[in-house]
Amino acid sequence: MMEPDTRLVFITGASSGIGQALAARYVAAGWRVALVARRVDDMRHWAEAQGWPATQWAVYEADVRDEAAVAEAARACLAAQGLPDVVVANAGISVGVDLRAIRGMPGHAGYCAAKAAVVQMCETLRGELRGHGIRVVTLAPGYIDTPMTRANTYPMPFLMKVDDFADQAFRAIERGVRWRVIPWQMGLVTTILRWMPRWLFDAIAGSQQHRKKQRRT
Repeated sequence: MMEPDTRLVFITGASSGIGQALAARYVAAGWRVALVARRVDDMRHWAEAQGWPATQWAVYEADVRDEAAVAEAARACLAAQGLPDVVVANAGISVGVDLRAIRGMPGHAGYCAAKAAVVQMCETLRGELRGHGIRVVTLAPGYIDTPMTRANTYPMPFLMKVDDFADQAFRAIERGVRWRVIPWQMGLVTTILRWMPRWLFDAIAGSQQHRKKQRRT
């Protein structure tokens, strides 16, 4: 592990899955981390078990559905650790299927709409914040091996180890890419879906069964 430097990353959803793996990747690169999640005790116990220097990390309790709680976590981070160099807005769950920000899938109207809205919001923010020297990176994960996806009962093509995803995500954020689908194989599928004629997409999508997903809290 590298010696810590002054850079700080603020990560929501840091108590498990992608958020936790990203936290470990940033610490390995020498960054300080601000860990934000609902399960603050689990998050703290995990961080302590890593043996990180106490000056390199801090935890903040917040549910991203609670705007006031997130704002308070941000204020606490500013007071205790300073202004983050990177903010990773990671927290969220899916009760449908993954990678549906590009085309709407039957049976998943709410999820597709919400995910597409997040992508478009990032597009908007990228343009609005560019003049302030702030880069917005939009990352779209495919199927990543996390506690959430392990509940799935359907095939998950190109399933990726969470540490491998974190490494690629870290490098994409460092380079300031505008948009990246990880892994690349799912990016190819996404490109095909994006440009597929509507009549062909409707024929394929209409033949797919509604794949249910375990609901997690």
